[in-house]
Amino acid sequence: MKRLVIIGITLTILLSIQLIPMLTPQTVLAAEDDLVYVIPIEQAIERGLERFLERAFNEAEESAADYIVLEIDTLGGEIDAALGIGKLIQREYIPVVAYIKGEAISAGAYIALNADKIYMEPSSYIGASAVRTITGEEVDPKITSVWSSHMEGAASQHGRNAEIAKAMVNPNIEIPGLSVKGELVTLSSVQAVKYGIADGVISNQNELLKLLGAEKAVVEEVRLSPAEQVARFVTNPYVIPFLFIIGLAGLVVELMIPGFGIPGLIGISSFGLYFFGHYFAGFAGWEAIIFFLAGFILMVIEVFVPGFGVFGIMGIISFVFGIASAAYQTTYGIASLVIAFVVNIILVIILIKYFGYRGVWNRFILKDEQKKESGYVAHNKDQKLVGKKGKTATKLRPAGIAIIEGKRYDVVSEGGLIPANQTIVVIGLEGTRIVVEEVRED
Repeated sequence: MKRLVIIGITLTILLSIQLIPMLTPQTVLAAEDDLVYVIPIEQAIERGLERFLERAFNEAEESAADYIVLEIDTLGGEIDAALGIGKLIQREYIPVVAYIKGEAISAGAYIALNADKIYMEPSSYIGASAVRTITGEEVDPKITSVWSSHMEGAASQHGRNAEIAKAMVNPNIEIPGLSVKGELVTLSSVQAVKYGIADGVISNQNELLKLLGAEKAVVEEVRLSPAEQVARFVTNPYVIPFLFIIGLAGLVVELMIPGFGIPGLIGISSFGLYFFGHYFAGFAGWEAIIFFLAGFILMVIEVFVPGFGVFGIMGIISFVFGIASAAYQTTYGIASLVIAFVVNIILVIILIKYFGYRGVWNRFILKDEQKKESGYVAHNKDQKLVGKKGKTATKLRPAGIAIIEGKRYDVVSEGGLIPANQTIVVIGLEGTRIVVEEVRED
């Protein structure tokens, strides 16, 4: 009996040892449906997209996704943003698949090359990754060389044709049978597979999932939130100068035309969008917003306190620093602001020409007139006034107005204060001044 018990216990232990691997978490996960996160990369590539991808990758990791699929259809964008996205993909432990649905041009090609796998639809293209300025001009050859190295490195790390990747950037590289010197390489889906850039040609997402062995996977499509959409729009390098132009124009028009109305609201909203987008994208902190507001307040104080002095200088410095520090690239923020200032100087000239001096600018213009009809008479240095008596119409402190022989004159007392309705006598003429003194009864 004891022997049977010992045998039973031994068998139980052996069976338990054999069953433990079958009950591990990995086995349980394998029995469940796979999870695939699908993230779109569309339109221009900028810093707002980079922030969106960071959020999407974090969600995929928290959900223990099996694959991350990047649906790419872009003509490129900022190199800095593309490099940041490339590093994000390189650090990711979840397999990342690039699914090119349209174009993966310029920075889009670099992002695709960083993925573990690249699949393309039949009518899609990849390549043409030359570096250009925002105005379309060629950049320094050093920058092109660095970008070419990044493209080559991204291709090499996944065993792709590095020479083709370099030829996408450098038109001087000739690929026999594919390109001639002076042309950038752009590959169709069939060519990309032939030359070792893409892993296959597919027609739709279901076909892609089947290739990945995840045809029964749960597909989670990540979309931009409203705030992320705004951030992507206002961090676009083509949009920033227009935001500055509209913002400054709205404030200028509001200052020149009386009443707080639509122009001022539009101006404030433009700067608000700029700071909101850059704050959400992670470029601007509260200090940038505080510097901007402080600069604006100081400049308004300078407007209401005539004389360009300390408030104005400090306001301009703070205003520019706030905007520049909020930009993803300080030099670009300053350049955009300079463009906006030039445009608004032209606007001010036009407003003055067609609308005249209005709004707060009236504070700097002397509009009072001393007309003869009001009793004012400009003296002509007539020595006959010397010795004449009159009475003060206002206090003389020491300047004021006196009535002499029934006429009003601007006079100045020789001594200190002379009250109103006091008898005075003209004691001399000094330049344009009529000098008087008080006549005491005693």
